[in-house]
Amino acid sequence: QVQLVESGGGLVQPGGSLRVSCEVSGKIYNIVSWAWYRQVFGNQREWVAADSSGGATNYAASVKGRFAISRDNAKKTGYLQMNSLSPEEKAIYYCNANVRRYRGRPTADNWGQGLQVTVAS
Repeated sequence: QVQLVESGGGLVQPGGSLRVSCEVSGKIYNIVSWAWYRQVFGNQREWVAADSSGGATNYAASVKGRFAISRDNAKKTGYLQMNSLSPEEKAIYYCNANVRRYRGRPTADNWGQGLQVTVAS
């Protein structure tokens, strides 16, 4: 069974930086893509960033230039580096990995448990 375990959330001051991680546990063939989402209390979950196995990355306009998505395939881990954070970005951050468990088989989306990120002085 595939599980995603997130780490690295917490409290950061306005203008500060934080890196969150998401590790895939369980035997897999490869991770096709990573994505990060966030949900502010009372709002819908919104897409933040995504990458692909080919190396392309995409970002929501609100975070472009400040956030960076990356991965370490050997560690089966995805990362979201967040810089210049503002209080309005206090949210629960979720990772999503599109995983192929076995070669030649279909992929499936998997979600992390969510991490609270609070931006406050």
